[in-house]
Amino acid sequence: MHMPSGEPRTHEDFEVAARAIWRDLPEQFRAVLGDVTVEVADFADAETLKELYIRDPYELLGLYHGVGLPSKSVSDPTSLPDRIFLYRIPILNYAHENREPVRGVIHHVLIHEIGHHFGFSDADMDEIESGS
Repeated sequence: MHMPSGEPRTHEDFEVAARAIWRDLPEQFRAVLGDVTVEVADFADAETLKELYIRDPYELLGLYHGVGLPSKSVSDPTSLPDRIFLYRIPILNYAHENREPVRGVIHHVLIHEIGHHFGFSDADMDEIESGS
């Protein structure tokens, strides 16, 4: 898979790119995200794929794991911080197949998963992106 030079490829490169994208988000936006963490993995694990009824691990580019803000309550028991997973190999594959910059795909996936934190569904985000 040929990538333009300077494009993220390694696990570390993806973490650096995700941190840079995160830092570039408006401050008030980041403040509302609270303790959400971003993690990079090569693929989603088998259990996650099974729970989501996904057979092809290349189909899942990212995942928000947590309770969206609209569903949170101060009376909820303490839980692990919400997490956003970026799946490196599917993102690289998608970027290559669609001739898109890897950083652009990382940015899109990260923003999409942040949308889930705010309670948006995939349909909501598709509508927002299409400008409808």
